[in-house]
Amino acid sequence: MVAGTAAPYLLALRLDGRQVLVAGGGGVATRRVPGLLDAGADVLVVSPQISASLHDLAAAGRIRWQSREYAPGDCAGAWLVCACTDDPAVNAAVAQEAEAARIWSVRADDAAASAAWTPASGQAGDVRFGVVSGDPLRSAGIRDEVLAGLQSGRVSARRRRRPGGRVALVGGGPGDPGLITVRGRELLAEADVVVADRLAPRSLLDELAPDVELVDAAKIPRGRAMAQEQINSVLVDRARQGLLVVRLKGGDPFVFGRGGEEILACLEAGIPVTVVPGVTSAVAVPAAAGIPLTHRGITQEFRVVSAHIPPGDERSTVDWAELGSSQATLVLLMALENLEPITRTLMRYGRDSQTPVSVIVDGTLPTQHIITTGLGTVAEEVGAAGLRPPAIVVIGEVVNVGAQIAELSRKALKEAQSVVVPTSSGPAGVIPTREGQ
Repeated sequence: MVAGTAAPYLLALRLDGRQVLVAGGGGVATRRVPGLLDAGADVLVVSPQISASLHDLAAAGRIRWQSREYAPGDCAGAWLVCACTDDPAVNAAVAQEAEAARIWSVRADDAAASAAWTPASGQAGDVRFGVVSGDPLRSAGIRDEVLAGLQSGRVSARRRRRPGGRVALVGGGPGDPGLITVRGRELLAEADVVVADRLAPRSLLDELAPDVELVDAAKIPRGRAMAQEQINSVLVDRARQGLLVVRLKGGDPFVFGRGGEEILACLEAGIPVTVVPGVTSAVAVPAAAGIPLTHRGITQEFRVVSAHIPPGDERSTVDWAELGSSQATLVLLMALENLEPITRTLMRYGRDSQTPVSVIVDGTLPTQHIITTGLGTVAEEVGAAGLRPPAIVVIGEVVNVGAQIAELSRKALKEAQSVVVPTSSGPAGVIPTREGQ
């Protein structure tokens, strides 16, 4: 088969329930099969051996695998054929059989001899697009540029006609704007209304289109706060106007974020809701500071506690006695105001006063600040330093592991070696430091 010089005719195939033959089980097949499954295709893989990922799909019953070489007649019943073996002669035979049966086929090894090309494809929300240039690397580069534009909002993907209003509860992550999820960034780019928390990555709000309504739903500790009932009302009201409303929250919507209340309010009003999970600061902030919440030989568990209500308060549902006697790592959110009664209670129920504690303020942000001390003195030191929320308090022996990581990271920097501490891009990607060091 000799490819002509005419430009290809671009077409989107709807493969739901239709059989697709994939000849070969190596790297190319491993990349192609997930997309075929996403399209709903009935995938048959013919290959003596397949990759571990494909083997896992076969074991789960998501693809059919025949462990043998390709044989004439394998194309029968297929709507699309992908020739992905390492042998050009086999790929040619597969393509020839498909051509004779008038089945579209893609040759992974020879674009010029392929009846069809697989575009470099991308997806942003419900927008899916493909790029074909004849040069796979060039196509992928263009795809990446378009995708980055759609995800950031530089390329508008906002609907001009909407079937109806809806609400998206989007977790913005721990603070660094680079740590919001891809889907969350896409929805921000599509939004008509954004209702933003104080701890959401607010620098992303500068990227919103000028006509996007911004509602400030900040809740400032011991200060101004928008009532939750007002927030719920805004979400429902704007969605009823046929608008896409993004509720941008810090961390994850369902981890001490009152997302459950908001989704219930919307659903009770008949408003469809999308939930986009976020990276909760409870795990992300310690990780970005180089503190593992679990570590082999030290602890096999960690507990996350909302500490805005002190021990002994009748509103508290926390079993502080159990936490005091446990060896689990404790991660306390909203704890600075009640740190003294919390530490006193933990020591009363069994935690040693020398248990290491790290307090991380403005985690993942350029202003990140960490102090590390013992359980018996941390409340006094936090008060003396004048630390203010938002802060994460980590209690447990893993804090010492974090100190080791920080010391080795400083040494690596001095020796111009790679730094092992997980960092995010931009100014928030800094080596964790301890006060006085």
